[in-house]
Amino acid sequence: MNRYRKELQPAEIKKLYGRSGGRCAFADCRLELVLEATEADPTRQIGERCHIVGHSDNGPRGNEGFPRDRLDLYENSILLCPTCHAKVDAHPNTYTVDYLKTIKADHERWVKSTLAATMSSVGFPELEVVAKFIASPPGFPTDDFTITAPREKMAKNRLTSDVGQWITMGMVHSQMVSGYLQKMSIFDPDFPERLKSGFLMAYQGFRAQNLDDDALFEAMMAFAGKGSHEFKRQAAGLAVLVYLFESCEVFEK
Repeated sequence: MNRYRKELQPAEIKKLYGRSGGRCAFADCRLELVLEATEADPTRQIGERCHIVGHSDNGPRGNEGFPRDRLDLYENSILLCPTCHAKVDAHPNTYTVDYLKTIKADHERWVKSTLAATMSSVGFPELEVVAKFIASPPGFPTDDFTITAPREKMAKNRLTSDVGQWITMGMVHSQMVSGYLQKMSIFDPDFPERLKSGFLMAYQGFRAQNLDDDALFEAMMAFAGKGSHEFKRQAAGLAVLVYLFESCEVFEK
């Protein structure tokens, strides 16, 4: 019996929450599992990571033949609310490994398709909300204007096709983001630079947490959306992030 439960590493948590849209994976639930910060309290995650293959050999969905080093990874995890987690573990013969894998895959497809559908409704007001949240006093010089093709930049940063779908989605609004920044620079000439600076500070902070690859992009995506799980805000944040990714202001060149 495997007695010791490990916590998910930060990179795995970012993947789990990001790809789940911060919601319970059950289609008849989809409870938001991130409480936004208030004046009195910080942002809190209230979701529960449920093992797909059980952590204990004798527990729900246990399998002594499953590799021990794969138990505590994103691939063997599904994000649930406390109620659905209790239900799944109470009825392991109903909520089997294959069934949970299907629920997870269907939910992640729903998150992506919903965000894609929401992109069409993003306009300057939504871009303004996320851009003003991110913008900060200039702190990182951005004088390297060498342009790298997105595909080449993805390879350099070891981003998979999963993130490639987010990038393709965000590219739809690249011209809109460019137009928004041009408009803002008329009234506030330093605003585009402050926006880049805000993103770069977040990027360096996540790198300091040893995030890289897809987890780093997904952490930046959550940051760009102000940590919100309201799809329109996420879509606006993704549009701004991808614009700066394309123009080589953020991520390794």
